Amino acid sequence: MIFSTIQFTFIFLPIVVVLYFLFQKLSHNFSKFFLIIASLVYYSYWNWRYLWVILLSVVFNYLIGRSLNKSSSKSVLTFGVILNLSFLAYFKYFNFFIENVNYLTQASLNFEKIALPLAISFFTFQQIAYIVDIFRNNNVKYKFLDYSLFVVFFPQLIAGPIVHHKDLTPQFNVKEKIKKFSWDNLYFGFSIFVIGLTKKMLIADNLSANVSKIYDKNDIIPSFSESWISTLSYTFQLYYDFSGYSDMAIGIALMIGINLPLNFNSPYKSKNIIEFWRRWHITLSSFLRDYLYIPLGGNRHGKLRKNINLLTTMLLGGLWHGAGWNFIIWGGLHGLYLVINNFWRRIYIGKSKVYNILSILLTFIASIVAWVFFRAQTFDQAINILKGMISKFDGLKSLEDIYILCAVAAITFLAPNTQEIRNLKNLNIHFLITFVCSLISVYLLLFNSNQVYEFLYYDF
Repeated sequence: MIFSTIQFTFIFLPIVVVLYFLFQKLSHNFSKFFLIIASLVYYSYWNWRYLWVILLSVVFNYLIGRSLNKSSSKSVLTFGVILNLSFLAYFKYFNFFIENVNYLTQASLNFEKIALPLAISFFTFQQIAYIVDIFRNNNVKYKFLDYSLFVVFFPQLIAGPIVHHKDLTPQFNVKEKIKKFSWDNLYFGFSIFVIGLTKKMLIADNLSANVSKIYDKNDIIPSFSESWISTLSYTFQLYYDFSGYSDMAIGIALMIGINLPLNFNSPYKSKNIIEFWRRWHITLSSFLRDYLYIPLGGNRHGKLRKNINLLTTMLLGGLWHGAGWNFIIWGGLHGLYLVINNFWRRIYIGKSKVYNILSILLTFIASIVAWVFFRAQTFDQAINILKGMISKFDGLKSLEDIYILCAVAAITFLAPNTQEIRNLKNLNIHFLITFVCSLISVYLLLFNSNQVYEFLYYDF
């Protein structure tokens, strides 16, 4: 079930919010149990045959956590992490592995394609963090009901944010924090939700056709204008698709009094790549830092080791996004960007407005180049598109697309983001924005529902 559908917005979500507060009046634990059932129904809507995957993962990691509570055994932790990663590797990377074996050995191994269970990367990472934290501090103890809800909570289940257990579970477990129905939470949650829904349906979905014109074709070198229009369309499509999802997840949770962490904070306004990763997929960046980069040694063993750790972290971060060499190249590019960024910061720190504008522009262009590999179906296609982007200028074609991209760029770089809108002191302006976004969302849901676009991060 996708957030940007009639079924979710007008049926599932209102029913869940109303019943949650009704059940809470009867029993605190029953309201939590209801949220678990609702979340599993939401997950099963995609494909109920894969429900066992998330259920098995929850039970297994809870038992590993209980074992670590009794004894901080490194062997138990290692067993838990390896099994989690093996589970993820089988579903997400087995097909990729066989393809590469066939290519390198000229073999013809043929296995049935393994479908990727929805959200497996997200709930696997959250639970690895959980068992690692118990190993570090075995005072972390939750009841099975609370732990299950932490993993399957539907607003953040499919595409994040990757929520830390210590930030989410206490909100379900302490009555004072979920207490009564709140009109403020309902209004602000609804406001964030419809802003995200507008981003998704009005901007991201409408840019999809421009992207497909080039990226769904192989073996061609597109023209200058085709390459740039298609690539910029994807650059903004992914931005507003993921930003929209993050807003909607935070808004849905807030309606029932739960605060999810900020996961997206205008990353294209970043002055450098380091800042970019503090703004793009914030919770993934935090996870990679805390559970990969720092354990590898972080910056504690000299500059060379720091750079190797950065590259390793970003390469694995790229692989996390998808089973393909293009994702690894994308991660490697960002790792290289970070290394260069760290070197540059040691020799020069600009403070002028012109320097800041040029820095934002350079960071934006660097991200665009990386997105080519992220979206392209093959390495050769990515190279062809990059060749098109530096080919001879062929004139201003498709002026309508150019006007649309200019308008989207203006919104991206000049307009306030969702968090800034939420914090507006003038509630009249806030209400006006919410009202306009509500009208746009309802119109698109009712009259443009013949084609439903999945969120791009569903594939990761």
